[in-house]
Amino acid sequence: MSDMMELLRKRRSIRAFTPEAVAPETVDLLVEALLRSPSSRGVNPWEFVVVDDRELLSSLSSAKEHGSQFLKNAPLAIVVCADSTQSDVWVEDCSIAAIIVQMAALSLGLGSCWVQIRRRSHDADRSAEEYLRELLRLPETIMVECIVGIGHPAETKQPLPAGKLQFGKVKRNRYS
Repeated sequence: MSDMMELLRKRRSIRAFTPEAVAPETVDLLVEALLRSPSSRGVNPWEFVVVDDRELLSSLSSAKEHGSQFLKNAPLAIVVCADSTQSDVWVEDCSIAAIIVQMAALSLGLGSCWVQIRRRSHDADRSAEEYLRELLRLPETIMVECIVGIGHPAETKQPLPAGKLQFGKVKRNRYS
């Protein structure tokens, strides 16, 4: 079985991490994976903010109303953004980079979880993106797709059994 298929089978969203820091050389490998991500027409509109500061991680954990709290205990987070003036498919390019860094993290023995930011609320008055724009001092043209929390897993999740895969969603040659 290929290494990639094994990784795909093992990949699960991990939201509990040990307090152990991610080694700088491992962070460098994750950054390399991000920078090797494909993008439409090779434009590479993405930008990444690598966060390992505990106070800033705590602030990231309140980026949106639900689903980002686990970042408070993550030793590392990567904010995946893009310059929206460079490409009309920046969302897709960022999404590709985000899953590539998650697969790279898994291959390095780390766990990860995606936190959707785009089109999510921080509170009743502002979006999660506006909150992050202020917190991280992002320019107006930089749009935030997601945050990927990364660390040494403090939980174990079993792979999804093959019998639970939704094969009914796969059509051959035509939809009907």
